[in-house]
Amino acid sequence: MEWSCKNFNELTSHELYAILQLRSEVFVVEQNCLYQDIDGKDQNAYHLMGWENEQLAAYIRLIPKGISHPDYPSIGRVVTSPAYRKSGIGRELMKRSIQQCYELFGKTPIKIGAQVYLSKFYESLGFKQVGDAYDDDGIPHIEMILHPA
Repeated sequence: MEWSCKNFNELTSHELYAILQLRSEVFVVEQNCLYQDIDGKDQNAYHLMGWENEQLAAYIRLIPKGISHPDYPSIGRVVTSPAYRKSGIGRELMKRSIQQCYELFGKTPIKIGAQVYLSKFYESLGFKQVGDAYDDDGIPHIEMILHPA
């Protein structure tokens, strides 16, 4: 697996296309959820990508404080290609994204909006639920925060 992290202006057209294609494949088609994926945050985000044989296998965006949450940087659009699931790549993606957040934004708490069914996965990485569940485009979510060790 080849990993890279780039800000929006550094992405090639091939990389951007692969990112949008994977996000659409999983979040819109697979999860049968019509929503506005292009939300104006990508231009201010860093994009962590895991490539295997020129195929985008895993992706996540890292967002500075003040864009998704006023007081926290955040991790979002966590996605692995269906072809690479059950391989541990999701855990590797999250570990790398947490480390990358600390490098980019300082060792500060990180906030995420997690799908409820994945809460145990995020808890295993140290995230803790804050607040009640909420509906995000028909999918139950919870906010979670990771405090640096």
